[in-house]
Amino acid sequence: MLTQMSPAPDATLACVPGRNEPIAPGEEKEQMSEASAGSHQVRLGRQIRLLRQEQGLTLVALATLTRLSHPFLSQLERGLARPSMSSLERIATALHSSQSELMARAVDDGVPAGPAFTVVRADGGTELPAPGGSARLLVGGAARFHPMVYVGSNPDFEEYYRHPEDEFVHVISGCIEVDLGNRHLDLAAGDSLYYLGGTPHRWRSPDGNGYRLLAVKEAPNAAGRDRPDGMREDHGAQNVV
Repeated sequence: MLTQMSPAPDATLACVPGRNEPIAPGEEKEQMSEASAGSHQVRLGRQIRLLRQEQGLTLVALATLTRLSHPFLSQLERGLARPSMSSLERIATALHSSQSELMARAVDDGVPAGPAFTVVRADGGTELPAPGGSARLLVGGAARFHPMVYVGSNPDFEEYYRHPEDEFVHVISGCIEVDLGNRHLDLAAGDSLYYLGGTPHRWRSPDGNGYRLLAVKEAPNAAGRDRPDGMREDHGAQNVV
């Protein structure tokens, strides 16, 4: 379930603008014919439908859990609409999955790759609208971690994201203000951040000039590995190098 918290006051962090122009966000309810729908989009809808059916949920029930409309979810499952990252978060939470897991399944319908390696080309990977830009997954199938590139310029915070898996964020260009619920951090190009699973998080562009991030999250099946006593539950420890 998404947790709502009050955003912090506006920041005045100054930094050198990123070299990459932000990509305009796509329309969350963008409709298209089945012939023109992208293959990743069609497979994403198929995976959402399979997970929903496996859990015995109707479209009406999923609409209630996600606070998304029944017509939109129907179009999404048929590959005729694409969700924003915020909408996908709601769907993933309702289906006991994660954004990146659903996006990874959309690369190859969730079938593990046979070779010992996989390649995602520059024009490949599942890409979805994100606040002020886009998010593109750089791996697919049964990977143990999910690297994702975010490009955006959102001046305001969106809803918090929260997932059981640990996550690493590296700023490639531009700068961001990160809200971790009880702590705000300013990160510039070259800075990195790591936080434990369960930590609420969101970010914005404090100067509106845009940013490019690499975020690497554990795959859901890797999040339950043994950790030192209390490490996953205790989010109070902070370390800035």
